[in-house]
Amino acid sequence: MYLIGLTGGIASGKTVVANRLEQLGATVVDADKLARDVVAPNTPGLAEIAERFGPGVIATDGSLDRPALGALIFQDPDARLALNAITHPAIRRLSAELFAAADRADPNAVVVYDVPLLVEASREPGYHDFDLVVVVNASADTRLRRLVELRGLTREEARHRLNSQATDTERLVIADVVIDSNGSLDETIAQAEALWESLPRIA
Repeated sequence: MYLIGLTGGIASGKTVVANRLEQLGATVVDADKLARDVVAPNTPGLAEIAERFGPGVIATDGSLDRPALGALIFQDPDARLALNAITHPAIRRLSAELFAAADRADPNAVVVYDVPLLVEASREPGYHDFDLVVVVNASADTRLRRLVELRGLTREEARHRLNSQATDTERLVIADVVIDSNGSLDETIAQAEALWESLPRIA
């Protein structure tokens, strides 16, 4: 198995790259999906969140009220760290299980771990070792514009989300490969294809 850590700031185009790599044959594990799974109704993770942040972050149907929680953590670094301390260990265990399953299914698999918070999570003990770290990078101005124009956020909301993540410099420091997504969609996809062609073939 060849394990790639794929990261990038919000609205950087990381999902575009992950989708293209999956089309080319990679197995993609989506950390955002795992983050939802570990806080699904009746999970220990959701119970811990309710205990830490109060009943106001639980919706009437028993699920996590993401907007309510988001309003807390995007403006409070301590709250964000507390949430990460609850969710990250569970996500790490689940992702390791999925990596192992992919390896059992095909020892020559290329597995892409699509993880927005790779920089933050990699500081934690016991985090995954990657064969390659790929950073999808776009300027803060580009990502701000995408958040406003494509996701409907206000400029203030967009800035909060940008500022809640690792800096571009912190991400680029850990990069083995950088995909520049400031340009067109086709240009970003072409770089993803070039990355795929450059990967060592295990078989």
